[in-house]
Amino acid sequence: MSGSAVVFGASGGIGGGLREALEDEGAFDTVHAFSRSGTGTDLTDEASIADAAAIVAKGPAPSLVIVATGLLHENGNGPEKAMQELDPAWLARNFAVNTIGPALVAKHFLPLMSRTGRTVFAVLSARIGSIADNKLGGWYGYRASKAALNMMVRTLAIEEKRRNDRSIVVALHPGTVDTDLSRPFRGNAAPGTLFDPSRAAVQLLDVIDSLKAPDTGKHFAWDGAEVAP
Repeated sequence: MSGSAVVFGASGGIGGGLREALEDEGAFDTVHAFSRSGTGTDLTDEASIADAAAIVAKGPAPSLVIVATGLLHENGNGPEKAMQELDPAWLARNFAVNTIGPALVAKHFLPLMSRTGRTVFAVLSARIGSIADNKLGGWYGYRASKAALNMMVRTLAIEEKRRNDRSIVVALHPGTVDTDLSRPFRGNAAPGTLFDPSRAAVQLLDVIDSLKAPDTGKHFAWDGAEVAP
């Protein structure tokens, strides 16, 4: 791929790994790295996303955009174990970061991508957002916000395909990665399934490299397997 690559959440574990891997590979003319702590780009602040888009719009056009952000726990709040723990403010916060933020990135960045040739817009989702795969319950806000993100991806993919029939808009499940997001909840990870951020980033880029136009709108895991809706 050529043009520029864009990574949101570049100060996080997976986002930082993606930025480093993209820079090391040297396949793009420019790698733009945005984050709340690094550039003040906050996915709950649309104006900051628009500011980031204005920077990237100067060229070259992005052919890869990855939204590597997510919220699982914050300020003592975390995944709900039962319905009695449901809190409207925490639910809204989950949706603001996990669903609405990536959708706003798409709003401002998909129009910057080429109308011809292969382009990829990818967001980090989670297998736990699969409705078909939900066998345990719990984690209401995180599950629901990621399921909603997957629907956003599907809907964005349909619209973007009308603009560029070779565009690919996908959700990616990185697996369990050794980051601050997963640290309190990774005790049940099976041997060999806890990845360091650098390895996770390379695995995700390998999946991205393998994607074809008919894959748009789908959800893929770190090993390339499609995740059920």
